[in-house]
Amino acid sequence: MASTANLRSRRSAAQLHALAGVEREIRAQDSNGRRKYLREFNKSFRTYESVLTSEEVQATLGLADVVLIGDYHALSSSQRCAASLVEQRALAGDRPVVLGVETVFARDQHILDEWWRREIDEAELRQRIRFDLDWGYDWAPFYDLLVSARDNAEALYGLDCMPREDLRKIGARDRHAALKIAEIRQRHPNAVVYVLFGESHMAPGHLPRAVRKQNPEAKVATVLQNVDSLYWRAAGERADKIEAVRVKEDVLCVFNATPLEKYESYRLFLDQWSRCDESPDYAPTIYNLIDSLANFLEINRYSPHNGTQPKFLVDMLPEVYGGSSAATLGRLLLRKGVSEDDLRKMLARVEECGSTYLPQVNAFYVREFQMMHAAEDATRFLHQACQGLPQRLNGHSGTESAVADEQPALDRFYARVIEHAIAYFGSRVLYPSRPAAVTDNAPLKRAGIEKMAQAASRSEDSIEPTALELGHRIGSQIYDAYLSGKVPLRGLRRLFLAHLDEPGMARKVCGAIVSKLKSVSRPLASAAHA
Repeated sequence: MASTANLRSRRSAAQLHALAGVEREIRAQDSNGRRKYLREFNKSFRTYESVLTSEEVQATLGLADVVLIGDYHALSSSQRCAASLVEQRALAGDRPVVLGVETVFARDQHILDEWWRREIDEAELRQRIRFDLDWGYDWAPFYDLLVSARDNAEALYGLDCMPREDLRKIGARDRHAALKIAEIRQRHPNAVVYVLFGESHMAPGHLPRAVRKQNPEAKVATVLQNVDSLYWRAAGERADKIEAVRVKEDVLCVFNATPLEKYESYRLFLDQWSRCDESPDYAPTIYNLIDSLANFLEINRYSPHNGTQPKFLVDMLPEVYGGSSAATLGRLLLRKGVSEDDLRKMLARVEECGSTYLPQVNAFYVREFQMMHAAEDATRFLHQACQGLPQRLNGHSGTESAVADEQPALDRFYARVIEHAIAYFGSRVLYPSRPAAVTDNAPLKRAGIEKMAQAASRSEDSIEPTALELGHRIGSQIYDAYLSGKVPLRGLRRLFLAHLDEPGMARKVCGAIVSKLKSVSRPLASAAHA
């Protein structure tokens, strides 16, 4: 089995490269990271005592009177996690729950109360608390949190005060929030108070100390989310996915996003704010994912030949369209002869995943940035580019189905299996937090795959769902083998470069992968039972 250090390195390599580029951009636009208050938070949490399950997290929080939850404002999963914690605590039924939020000024409590009593609607609430003017992050996940509180909690309070922009006054805001929490506990003496406040406020000497000073008898717990140093350390754990860790007795850290996901989300907001535009520019985010995966695979983006490297990958980067350019993309697709059926599939994937890669026109469409799916789409592009974007360069400007009709059904099935396997593998490299595709990780057998291929290829409707299921399973096993050091990078690069459009090639590649996985599974299984 791989050592802790090796596991940490293999899980983190591609992310760290991508993160470096994002952090450079953020530092160029936001110098606050050098402020003493933020540095104190970053230095406070370097190690943890133990790994926790979600049940152990709930058990710990069940003992607290006040729960301080760190919020990374740009990351929607932060607000959704807070909503989930409130719901789970309320379901326990032993104590009522009250929620306090930084997003709303305490001065606007009367507006929150009107919405709580259903006297005003969502739009009026958003306008009157000046959410877009004074806060500026995504409304939807925050509003979902408020709705969850109204459905599950006894009361809802705004905790913040001005000035938000002056970090020299940030300590005063901590003291103000602590006094408000003390008032809330007086009004609701039997309730447990959950508080969602910016993550930098969660350093021991910041908001937690102020809350303890004003509430000396209260048991206070802190829930951090996705702290970088703890995330990178947890990457060395044997478990495939770490849900949470105990930093110390009264401090936990839960993981629902990667550092790369966090900072890409923030970079998108910085870009949006700098351009005074409601539509963020997703192109730098997509290009950074592609560049990081290529760097991970040791691909030369400037190679002049297409042998062991893709030819001039730097010249094949895709166009990236966002919400404001949807009409332009639609016209482009129509000019390229994309069918209505393919358009429906594209819209369905965007609805489900937030984005999609369109090999027909070598373009991305991103409506909402979701790291897991964007990483998978970036991998799909790189796989196409490693094959020279064959559909495009061979004159196939029509739809995927038009190209697919030229391949025998059996070849098409195997090609889709490999494509899905590669896409899944790449998404795990860039986003290790993605859940494993299957719980049954027993090695696949070529005979079994042949039977699946024969059955699927007899029905056009069966090819894609069967190939997707099988591809994810193979991709999951490739990733596990990579983590264990059983698959070298050159082997992975060769997989990306295999020309699946050649007759019989996809079937041959699939067989070779299955044989390789079977051979490496034996020592892995032996080590697991040692």
